[in-house]
Amino acid sequence: ERRGSVPDLTFVGFQSLLAGATPAPISGGFAERMKFTTYLAFIALFSLFVYAPVAHWVWAESGWLFQLGALDFAGGTVIHITAGVAALVCSVCVGKRLKYPQERPLPHNLTMTMLGAGLLWFGWFGFNAGSALASGQLAALAFMNTHLGACGGVLGWLVVEYRVSGKLTALGVASGLVAGLVAITPAAGFVSPWAAVVIGFATSAICFYAVLAKYRLGYD
Repeated sequence: ERRGSVPDLTFVGFQSLLAGATPAPISGGFAERMKFTTYLAFIALFSLFVYAPVAHWVWAESGWLFQLGALDFAGGTVIHITAGVAALVCSVCVGKRLKYPQERPLPHNLTMTMLGAGLLWFGWFGFNAGSALASGQLAALAFMNTHLGACGGVLGWLVVEYRVSGKLTALGVASGLVAGLVAITPAAGFVSPWAAVVIGFATSAICFYAVLAKYRLGYD
């Protein structure tokens, strides 16, 4: 692992936070269909048999993806791809919710949704800028790219949302900023700030249509 002069315990704690955050987005793939105790068992197995090997492949100098030249600054492959694939697999394995897709539940408390999105945006600075493992130019670049990627994501989602539905929504803002944050994460330390906006914008627009495709493909 690349750790520079960061103390071992600090590095372990930081990596533990990354690993601990990964199962959270997976829960959207089986919402309302899995007991909490089962989810805890799933987290343990996923962390051991999926997250840990992929983290080694991508971030360790001896990892085969690292040696192939894979670039993942703060977890685009290690966190978001593994979580996304796991969510899809779980949704297929556990099946659909009752009355789906005739009834598609929306967030029951948009205020809490926006609060959560804001906290997520703030916390993301720690993940991405912290992955520089030092306080310097690289951390500053990752910090700004994280912010601009989220801004681009909001704009991308709202532009497409307005073209499709003729209105702008707060839920769209939350969805777009998360899409932008996810998109910029693997590239946060490698691209210029203007590119971060483009990456967030384009990925968010793609994600909007991916949500629509999810219903057509029958995934819950």
